[in-house]
Amino acid sequence: MKLLRFAISKPVRRDVGAIGWLLAQTLWVGGLWLLHFLLLPAIAKVGLASLLVDELGDTLRPLLVGLAAICAAVQVLVLIRAERLVSLWRDMRGQLLLVVVAMAGSYFGVRRWLPEAGLWLMFSYLVMAFCGLLLVLQPVPERLRRKL
Repeated sequence: MKLLRFAISKPVRRDVGAIGWLLAQTLWVGGLWLLHFLLLPAIAKVGLASLLVDELGDTLRPLLVGLAAICAAVQVLVLIRAERLVSLWRDMRGQLLLVVVAMAGSYFGVRRWLPEAGLWLMFSYLVMAFCGLLLVLQPVPERLRRKL
């Protein structure tokens, strides 16, 4: 009982930036992977019409790409706050985030002006998903991690 009381009474100090980094990363990377590699194949396997599965994918992918762009922008701001602007270009995390933002921009640009270029849309979606996977393998920015 004494150990339990100590664990409850001791305040835990966490940095908002590190929590924001991890939450944003979980939302966009998990969302992209969940939709493309789990949800849509599972819906197709259940036996729904392929046109319905395609329509669901066409509706949900732009929403998740927008979420990925917003969350990656939040991570860019957290990275700049933690390790200065120069780390955005020199650090692998910054480079991956810039690729994600660029791919999200190209996704929406191609979707608006060349809607028949479905192959490019899928390519940019998958590039964002794999950049997210590589970003998950990177550590939380150093200054933020010390405060956890």
